[in-house]
Amino acid sequence: MLSARQIARTDLPDPFMKQVQIDEKNRRLRAIFLMCGAVVVFSCLDATAKYLVGIADLPVSETIWLRFVGHVCLAVLFFGPRNSRALLKSNRRFHQWFRAALMLGATAFNFAAVKYLRLDQTVTVFFITPLIVAALAGPILNEWIGWRRLAAIATGFLGVILVVRPGLGGIHWAIVYSFAATLSFALYNIWTRWIAAHDPENVTQFYSPLAGFILVMPFALNDWVWPASPMIWFLLLALGFLGGVGHWLLIKAHQIAPAPILAPFIYIGLIAMTILGYVIFGDVPDAYTLGGASIIIFSGLYLLYRERREK
Repeated sequence: MLSARQIARTDLPDPFMKQVQIDEKNRRLRAIFLMCGAVVVFSCLDATAKYLVGIADLPVSETIWLRFVGHVCLAVLFFGPRNSRALLKSNRRFHQWFRAALMLGATAFNFAAVKYLRLDQTVTVFFITPLIVAALAGPILNEWIGWRRLAAIATGFLGVILVVRPGLGGIHWAIVYSFAATLSFALYNIWTRWIAAHDPENVTQFYSPLAGFILVMPFALNDWVWPASPMIWFLLLALGFLGGVGHWLLIKAHQIAPAPILAPFIYIGLIAMTILGYVIFGDVPDAYTLGGASIIIFSGLYLLYRERREK
C-alpha cells in the first residue's frame, strides 16, 4: 500500500503542475509584450531619425551623437554615477570597445539609410540579420550549420534581391548603407554572444553606447547645426531615450523568456515601420518590398524552427 507521503506526492503534482504551466505562460506573454514594445520603440527611433536628417535636414553626425549622448546619460542615471567606474571593469576590454564600435556602425549606417529610403525598405533589409548571424557563426564562433539552414539563408537572400532589384533601377543607391548597418548589427550580435561568457551583462550593456559617444563627438561638433525649433530639440532628446528604453525592454524580455520564443516578434517591425512611414512621410510599400519581406520572414522563421527542433 502507498504511504500517506506517497499519496500526497501522487495527488499534488496535477494542480501544482497546472499552476507552474500558468505561471510560465504568463511569464512568456509578459516577455512577448516587452519584445513587441522594444520593436515598436526602435521603429519610433528610426522614424524620428528619418525626420531629423531628412525633413529637418540636420547633419547625420549630430543626430547620431545626440542619440548616444542620451543613451549614456540614461545608463548613468539607471546604474548610478558611483557604479559607473565599476561597470567599466571588463575582462575583455578590447572586445567590449569593438562591440560598441559595431553598435556605432549599425546606428550610423542606419541613420544614413533612412535619410534616403523608405522605412519599410530599411527594415526589410534589416530582417536578414538572423541569416547573416547564422552564416557567420561558423567561422567566428565555430557554430556550424547544416545544409537545410544554408538553403534557408540562400532563400532569404533571394528575398533581398527581390527587394533591391539590382540592375533595374528600382531602388536608391543608399540601400548600401542599409546593408552595412545590417552587417554591423549581425556582427554586434555575434560579439554579444561571445562576450557573454567573459563579462557580466550590466558591464556589456554599459559599454554599448560609449564608442558612439566618444568617437562621433568631434564630427558632430564640427558639423553642428542649431535646431530651429523646440520641437526639433525635443526629437533630438527623444533619440537617446528611445534607444535606451528600447534596449532595456529587449534585455528584460530576454531575461524572462528564451530568445527562440521572442525572435519571431521582431517581424512586427515591418508593420510598425509601414504604419509610421505612411502616417509621417506618406510612404506606401510596393509589391517588391512586401514580396521580398515575406520570403525573408519565412526563411528566418524556418531557421528558428530548425534551432528549436535541434535543441
